[in-house]
Amino acid sequence: MENSFTRKFSVNKTVWMYIFSGGFVLSAALLGLFVSSVSFPLTAVLDVLAEKMFGSDIFGHEGSSNIEVIIWEIRFPRVLLALFVGASLSIAGASFQGLLRNPLADPYTIGVSSGAALGAVAVLYFQISIAFLGSYTLPVVAILGGFITMMIVFIITRLSSRDLNIETIILAGIIISAFIGAVISLIIALSDREDMRQILYWLMGNIGMRGWSHVQLIVPFFIVGVILLLSRTHDLNAFALGEESAGHLGVNVQGGKVLILVGASLLTGASVAVSGSIGFVGLVIPHFVRLITGPDHKHVLPLSMLTGGGFLVLADLISRAIIAPKELPIGVITALIGAPIFAVLLVRERMRKG
Repeated sequence: MENSFTRKFSVNKTVWMYIFSGGFVLSAALLGLFVSSVSFPLTAVLDVLAEKMFGSDIFGHEGSSNIEVIIWEIRFPRVLLALFVGASLSIAGASFQGLLRNPLADPYTIGVSSGAALGAVAVLYFQISIAFLGSYTLPVVAILGGFITMMIVFIITRLSSRDLNIETIILAGIIISAFIGAVISLIIALSDREDMRQILYWLMGNIGMRGWSHVQLIVPFFIVGVILLLSRTHDLNAFALGEESAGHLGVNVQGGKVLILVGASLLTGASVAVSGSIGFVGLVIPHFVRLITGPDHKHVLPLSMLTGGGFLVLADLISRAIIAPKELPIGVITALIGAPIFAVLLVRERMRKG
């Protein structure tokens, strides 16, 4: 009877976590749409969204074309982009932490974000413009940089060990990230003041001045990456017991690791391509969710995705409201919020184990 009560309580707790996470995402999205340095009536905002999405308004509000442009072309894609980037970084971080069996791991462990950042910096510095890509040149080159870096990490790992040893992947990622960081620093040092400011601002993370094209860019990678990771939750749970035990449980260890790494790296590279380097989201959010829900990745991954998306929308709202009409880089906000929270979580975890 006690076991039945425990299971029922656990199920109810999980359901309430999904309800809370969904409500958090919806509330954050609405705040991102309604709150800004330029305010519009609630009915006007809802009418613009209803007209664009369903072809008819709700309240019959006669809005100007300026309201439509601001809401539909600026705020709404910005909120969606923050949701996708936050969700991507969070679910990728949860996957890396589960795969590496290390709660301090994050999407940047294997150097994918460094490679994507180098690709974007190269486009900004050399003013690269590929004719058939046009404005998509920067994000596409950034994604390619992330994938090339991931392949280099895999090659180094294969050359140093016959299998994809986790410790070797981490060391290879650290080595490549350090080298790429030096190259980026060299480019910044050679840049003039205007180029330097643009590059540094991008490296600090920013989703301002992004439109529907950036949303359309990240969505395909987001869908593929999320499907890959959600399909490997059983593997991630098995990896918590160690690779040898996971193999005894029937898990294809090498194949599972490759798919998880590819899915998480795909999400990380696409996020960095459209928003720059945004830290602590993939580190703090999964750790926080795991403390509440437990270690089952069947729930950790989707809840991290929801919570991370809502968190980044709120962080973006703070970044554009705190010194309005100017904006702070969103990476600054996530670091200022995430670092103290993670320090508290880390101390609490150490005290619990101690």
